[in-house]
Amino acid sequence: MQKGKPIIDRDKKIRVGITHGDMNGISYEVIVKALSDNRMLDMFTPVIYGLSRVLSYNRKNLNANDFNYNTIRDAAYLKSRKINLVNLSENEIKIEFGQSVERAGHFAHEALKYAVNDLKTEKIDVVVTAPISKENIQSDTFNFPGHTEFFASQFESPDYLMLMVSGALRVGTITGHIPLKSVSEKLTKELILHKINVLNNSLIRDFGVQKPKIALLGLNPHAGENGQIGHEEEQIIIPAINQAKKDGLLAFGPFPADGFFAGDYRKFDGILAMYHDQGLIPFKTLAFNQGVNFTAGLPIVRTSPAHGTAYDIAGKGLASEEPLRNAIYLAIDIFNNRLQYDETTANPLPFGLLRDNGKHKEDNSEIADLLD
Repeated sequence: MQKGKPIIDRDKKIRVGITHGDMNGISYEVIVKALSDNRMLDMFTPVIYGLSRVLSYNRKNLNANDFNYNTIRDAAYLKSRKINLVNLSENEIKIEFGQSVERAGHFAHEALKYAVNDLKTEKIDVVVTAPISKENIQSDTFNFPGHTEFFASQFESPDYLMLMVSGALRVGTITGHIPLKSVSEKLTKELILHKINVLNNSLIRDFGVQKPKIALLGLNPHAGENGQIGHEEEQIIIPAINQAKKDGLLAFGPFPADGFFAGDYRKFDGILAMYHDQGLIPFKTLAFNQGVNFTAGLPIVRTSPAHGTAYDIAGKGLASEEPLRNAIYLAIDIFNNRLQYDETTANPLPFGLLRDNGKHKEDNSEIADLLD
């Protein structure tokens, strides 16, 4: 254990925090696999928030004998060109691959708390979260549907959006982790307009899209069929889109969800689905192992691989590290995009205030044709 003042090595490499998620899932396996390529250390400095004994066990289980890491008690002591581990406990830890247990939820939450504190004190630059169990992490101190809502609460950010990303495919959801029967009653013009603005701002600052084109899906089959199959489109969704257009945003729709992902999605920079599965089923079908979950609208950068704990294959060495690696790459890209945007914009406005204000007019006839 270190003594004296922390030695902070600032060599301009981005410091990427990685929370270990549920220790009985595939998190440690994909972390070890993703960071085993030493070329990764040329790009960034990793800081894992986890358990040394669990990491050591998984390293042996994977025969990753060349995987070495630097155990520290505080991210302030990280070493560049090393894999750093902020050790959450020195105690013996029972590993139960594939089992959802309270102890795993406790340490998943501990990792998140450490990472949030280090983000706030700028010991790390971005955070990548390995999957948690939304069941065993629940407690008196963690009462959130998932990572998205947790980070929004910790950074007091009401302007947030769960955004699934794979290359130019970016799919957000108007409503989040709620029962399907509650979706219609949660939808309001104000909520939809709010999410349009959050997505528009993120596409500009985080992804470098100057004039984002945003598509919205309908709630009902055939987008309501002009009121014949539900009234949410005419009464809520279309008024929100029209208001967004008045505000100078390039918003289009609502499009029938059943055929939209057959090809029309490629014409847009961002897509908003009305509920979780409406957006995530086609996204995961198209993205396979490429998908990343990004929380747009936060003052910090948080990404996650777009998969769960995968208890069914935990401990078997079958998990792909590609989603985690993509989550790391995206976090770095967004961090750099924000720096570049803030440096090159003369008067950058806060999130929620960026608007086109009708200044940018262009021919969108190709997209308009889709509405006929």
